[in-house]
Amino acid sequence: MHGYELRKRLNLVLGSFRALSYGSLYPCLKGLVASGWITGTESPAAPPHGLSGKRARIVYRLTPDGKERFQQILASSGPAAWEDENFGVRFAFFAQTDPATRLRILEGRRTRLTERLETIRQSFQRTRERMDEYTLELQRHGLEQVEREVRWLDGLIDNERGARRSRPTGSGHPADADPAGDATRPGTEK
Repeated sequence: MHGYELRKRLNLVLGSFRALSYGSLYPCLKGLVASGWITGTESPAAPPHGLSGKRARIVYRLTPDGKERFQQILASSGPAAWEDENFGVRFAFFAQTDPATRLRILEGRRTRLTERLETIRQSFQRTRERMDEYTLELQRHGLEQVEREVRWLDGLIDNERGARRSRPTGSGHPADADPAGDATRPGTEK
């Protein structure tokens, strides 16, 4: 796919989580080409470069090395996976990520946000007397956003744990089933 289409799809998938400009996309694509993870070839349907006044479209394709690298990234669950800069992108590929890795990333993200929540609360308590009402509201808004994300993550973690226990083998769901296949979700009966 060419860069314009890639940007369009990424913006559709990631939405408000990440603003992707051509100024950041194309250098990244060049770096991926240089690493051998993707190839870039001029689109055969493009008019001759000098005649149209437009640049020829470059079509990018994942190489076998790129596919392998992508799988390595999906399998990793270290701190970088749950940081603000990466979590939304990693979450967008959760359907292609194994359940144990998904759970580690969700739990890591939750831990990171719980730590942040404590820091925000402590800061809020120390500085509330010195702030005007609008700054207090801004801090309260930030606190509520983090609390909301922690609740969302709690639900995802519970669902992930429950899905691993109760989903029958071969159900077609992206999450793998429990090999025993006999556990049920907490609070449900067979």
